[in-house]
Amino acid sequence: MSRSSYIFTSESVSEGHPDKVADRISDTVVDAFIAAEPQARVACETLVTTNRIVLAGEVRAGRPGASKAENKAMTKEIVKSLEPKVRQAVKDIGYEQKGFHWEKAKFACYLHPQSEHIAQGVDASDKKDEGAGDQGIMFGYACDETPELMPAALQYSHNILKKLADVRHSGECPVLEPDAKSQVTLRYEDGKPVEVLKIVVSTQHKKKIGAHSATPKRVQELIKPYVESVIPEGLITRKTQWLVNPTGKFEIGGPDGDAGLTGRKIIVDTYGGAAPHGGGAFSGKDPTKVDRSAAYACRYLAKNVVAAGLARRCTIQISYAIGVAQPLSFYVDLHGEASVDPAKLEAILPGLIGGATPRAIREHLGLNRPIYARTAAYGHFGRAPEADGGFSWEKTDLVDQLKSLA
Repeated sequence: MSRSSYIFTSESVSEGHPDKVADRISDTVVDAFIAAEPQARVACETLVTTNRIVLAGEVRAGRPGASKAENKAMTKEIVKSLEPKVRQAVKDIGYEQKGFHWEKAKFACYLHPQSEHIAQGVDASDKKDEGAGDQGIMFGYACDETPELMPAALQYSHNILKKLADVRHSGECPVLEPDAKSQVTLRYEDGKPVEVLKIVVSTQHKKKIGAHSATPKRVQELIKPYVESVIPEGLITRKTQWLVNPTGKFEIGGPDGDAGLTGRKIIVDTYGGAAPHGGGAFSGKDPTKVDRSAAYACRYLAKNVVAAGLARRCTIQISYAIGVAQPLSFYVDLHGEASVDPAKLEAILPGLIGGATPRAIREHLGLNRPIYARTAAYGHFGRAPEADGGFSWEKTDLVDQLKSLA
């Protein structure tokens, strides 16, 4: 029997966190390839450290009907175009510091052509459908704790950092620098968040706030109103403990303070530890990689189940083998609070997205678009669907079909 009263914590990191800088760059590479050729293949890893940006991985332009020589030439041209796009991404985040500067950092690219042995398993042919880009297990989750149908501790952690980024970019709070982390601890009663027990914010800052040194106390006074503005009324109380820059000064940050790598913040990217994670990162991967696309599909289905009122919580797992189109398994857990048999959903849900094959997922959610750089910070889930197809997996367009099952 699951507990209904407990304490739970989740964390988030800002767009300027070193690992998130790496994620943003890797997804900028994905967008560059897909914008040039929607069927492109990308697996890009990024390393950022003091004034250095390094790309590695495998890519292929992959235009249908083109010869190997034509695709090779196209791939080479896209790779040559990456450096200014990568530098612009770093500039957009806000890095113009001595230790990490969008214009001055050294750039090295070691992207190489995709392995033909991987390609032969993934590509469709006359004899088989497009296969999964790798083996693996993926999870999706939704719950009724927030309007976004996301775990509350994670959603509030994201909201804090997004708000601080907004006021930094707008110039309203120029003392703040790009690197930041947040953490929210909630007390739950009857499965619902009722009180914020602790708020942790570590944010990079300039040396001074006005004429005064930027002490943790002054930074707290500066950011507290912004934090309070994104937490639902009544959850923060006089008992809430605040820990702002608990180590003291935080002037050296970003890739200068700590190296960053693609794919090291997978719990931040997903559900903050409130649900299982298959282990595969999202950023830097084109949508033939089921680590990304199938995880999006699982979230899409789980969110629609909860939005339809069939359950308060829904976890979905799906698994694949490399080169095989059909999923190996499909599992639904409604956590004992549901108006429908999970086995019935297991039989029906894959069919709502074309059998949950990699191709069907990409087509149903419109994933062959340059929509990925925007996902790199503040979570891949709990976001609003956008007009150009961004965050399409957050749509709740299956609700009416699913309500008929109740």
